[in-house]
Amino acid sequence: MRRYLNCLLLSLIGFTQIFGQGNNYVQNYNKFEGLALTPPMGWNSWNKFSCNVDENMIRQMADAMVTTGMKDAGYTYINIDDCWHGDRDSLGFIHPDAKRFPSGMKALADYVHGKGLKLGIYSDAGSQTCGGRPGSRGYEFQDAMTYASWGIDYLKYDWCNTDGLKAEGAYKTITAALRRAGRPIVLSICEWGNDKPWTWGQKVGHLWRTTGDIYGCFDCIKDNGSWKAWGVMQILDMQNGLRQYAGPGHWNDPDMLEVGNGGLSTSENRAHFSIWAMLAAPLIAGNDLRNMPPQISEILTNKEVIAVNQDPLGIQGFRYARRDSIEIWIKPLENDSWAVCFLNRGRAAGQLRFDWQKELIKDSLSNRVLNAASATFTLKDLWLKKQTGDTRQPLDITIPGHDVFLYRLSKRN
Repeated sequence: MRRYLNCLLLSLIGFTQIFGQGNNYVQNYNKFEGLALTPPMGWNSWNKFSCNVDENMIRQMADAMVTTGMKDAGYTYINIDDCWHGDRDSLGFIHPDAKRFPSGMKALADYVHGKGLKLGIYSDAGSQTCGGRPGSRGYEFQDAMTYASWGIDYLKYDWCNTDGLKAEGAYKTITAALRRAGRPIVLSICEWGNDKPWTWGQKVGHLWRTTGDIYGCFDCIKDNGSWKAWGVMQILDMQNGLRQYAGPGHWNDPDMLEVGNGGLSTSENRAHFSIWAMLAAPLIAGNDLRNMPPQISEILTNKEVIAVNQDPLGIQGFRYARRDSIEIWIKPLENDSWAVCFLNRGRAAGQLRFDWQKELIKDSLSNRVLNAASATFTLKDLWLKKQTGDTRQPLDITIPGHDVFLYRLSKRN
C-alpha cells in the first residue's frame, strides 16, 4: 500500500507540474497591428498647459481642431497628458479628477469621437506620474480595461518613478494589458530613449521617444538641474543613426511640436515643422488651437509639407551634406519623388548653389538613387506653394537664418 501511495503521489506531482505549466497564461506582448501606418498626427496638452487640463478645455480643443482646418489637414488625436487623474477606488480602478472632468472620460471620448476625432490619454509605468498622480505600476491590466471602456484610442506611457523596473519589460506589460482589454490603442512609448527603445520597441509600441523633453527654443539647452530639456537643433542631432528603425507602424519620436508656443520665431517654427516632416516624426501639436495667429495656422496646416511626413513609404529622411551653416536633408517619397530640405542652422543668412546635375544622391536604406543627370525632376517650393523650375539648372538660393527651403522633386515623364 505504501509503495502504491508513493507512486500515486509521484504521479500527482508530475501531473501537476506538466499541466500546471501547460495552463500558465501566455501573455501577448505584441502591439495591435494596422495602427499608425503613417506618423500619428494630433494635439497634446502638455507643452502649453502642463497640468492645467479639464474637460471644457479638451472639448474646446476638439472644436478648434475642426474649425481651424487641422482635422482636414490630417490631425486626428486629441491627447490629454498628465494630471487628469483622480484617485483609485477600493478595487484599484482609476477615476478622473471629478472637479476637472465631472462628466467623466467616457462622455468626453464620445464628444471627441462625435467630431470625427480620437481621444488619447496619459499614464506612467511607475508608481506615480511625472506630475505626481497615480501611475499604472501594479495596475496595468485594470487601467487598460478602464481605458478601453472609456473609448480611448491612444496611450502615452511615461517613465517617471520607475525604480527597479526594466523598460522593455514594463512596456511589454502594458502592451499585454492593452491586448487583453481588446480595444486597439496606439501605444506611445515615452521612455526618453534611455534604454534604446528603437531596438526593442517595434513589436511593443507604435512610436517611441528618442530623447528627453523638447524645449521651445531653436538652438539651446535648458538645464533643470537633475535633467535637461533640448532645443529643436539639439533633438535633431540626437536622431543620428536611428532612421533604420522607423517605418509604417513604428516611428522614432523626437517629441511633440513647439510650433506656436512663443519660444520660436516664424522662420524657426517653419524650420521646426519642416524637419519633423523630413524625419517622418509624429506631428503632435502642442499650442493653443483656439488662439492661433494666421502664420502658425498656415504652418501647421500646410498639406504639401504634411504629405512629405505622411508619405506611405514611411522612410525617415537623412542628412546628405553640410555646406557651412546649411544642412541638406533628403527624404525618398513614393512614385520616384523626393523631398529635399535646405536648413540654415546659422543666425545669418546663407547662400547656396546646388547643382543637381553634379550631385549623385544615394540612399542605401531605401536603395534609391536621385540622379538628376539621367532624369529631370520638377521642383515645387512647398512653402511658397509654386513650381520653381527643374533640376536641369543649378539652384541658387539665399536662406535666412534659422529657416528652410523645402522642395518636392517629381520625375518628369
